[in-house]
Amino acid sequence: MGWASRVRDLFQQAKKVQPCIIFLDEIDAVGRQRGAGVGGGHDEREQTLNQLLVEMDGFDPKQTVIVIAASNRPDVLDPALLRPGRFDRQVVVDKPDIKGRRAILDIHIQEKKIDKDLDLDVIAKRTPGFTGADLANLLNEAALMAARQGKKIIQMTDVEAATDRVIAGPERKSKAMNEKEKEIVAYHEVGHALVAKFCQNTDPVHKISILPRGRALGYTLQLPQQDKYLMSRAEIEDQIKVLMGGRIAEDLKFQMITSGASNDIERATELARGYICNYGMSERLGARKYGKSQGYVFMAKDYSDHSKDYSEGTAREIDEEIRRLIDVCYAEAKQILIDNFDKLEEISKEILEKEVLDGKDFEALLSGVSSESESV
Repeated sequence: MGWASRVRDLFQQAKKVQPCIIFLDEIDAVGRQRGAGVGGGHDEREQTLNQLLVEMDGFDPKQTVIVIAASNRPDVLDPALLRPGRFDRQVVVDKPDIKGRRAILDIHIQEKKIDKDLDLDVIAKRTPGFTGADLANLLNEAALMAARQGKKIIQMTDVEAATDRVIAGPERKSKAMNEKEKEIVAYHEVGHALVAKFCQNTDPVHKISILPRGRALGYTLQLPQQDKYLMSRAEIEDQIKVLMGGRIAEDLKFQMITSGASNDIERATELARGYICNYGMSERLGARKYGKSQGYVFMAKDYSDHSKDYSEGTAREIDEEIRRLIDVCYAEAKQILIDNFDKLEEISKEILEKEVLDGKDFEALLSGVSSESESV
């Protein structure tokens, strides 16, 4: 039995037992836009989509069969699916905000034994951008970490360790760095953190680590104090400065730069390009979008490149403006680290001993108060 005949059979069964709800998960698997010219009009996917359109179009108003579908790629669906009488109502299920994350944590914590001091409000605040599945995975990881240490309850330290694992990847104990590399990574990460501290439009530093995790040799974790949905020009500029801080710290301390900043440079370039080409924030190039979104093969798109909707002269201006923006941010970040080079030295030496500094330790070192004296 082909898939088209299965769709026909499905609707026939639904009509026999109405009232009935038909739920189609991952509708984009069969509902992608037609007319790519690859495989003609007789491939099985198109036949399945055509049968689905026919069945939904032929509904009797007296029938009580409701069709619901889910997809995380609504942009690729065939327009015929979204016309009135078919899927004419779209409900966007976005990532949860802090209240949503708190409610989701309440659900996933019910069957777990937790420490009475475990603060779910703090966990919700520290997990911006996490989906429900991410939060479930976070608590499962915390439970596994607690079990490995012989604990019978999940403590806040387990959730913190699980958050690091989910965000940055598992700790790579087998990846041993020599002392020189470890020192370079320490200055690199503290460079990020110091620039973040002295820029006005950045999120607070939550943790600095020089323990290898995932593909990273170290990381600086910043967490927002509240959920954000928009970025200002100043925030993007400060993000670029923070990304440049690691490379600058290496240069100032060792008079050399390493390949460790490759991901920072890539992300800074993407931010600068978005600043100029997508958000219209460049005074020189004005408030217009440069470049069109790329189409997808097999979705009524051809193979030619129509994404470049500007001249070669404008392309040169865009390159120059990206370079200028990054250079300006680089210079300002460098001045921050020159002005605070003593703190760069002090905090880097501290993290070389401890390997991990949390936000409180970082702030204490900046203010000249030792973390030990604070805890007494």
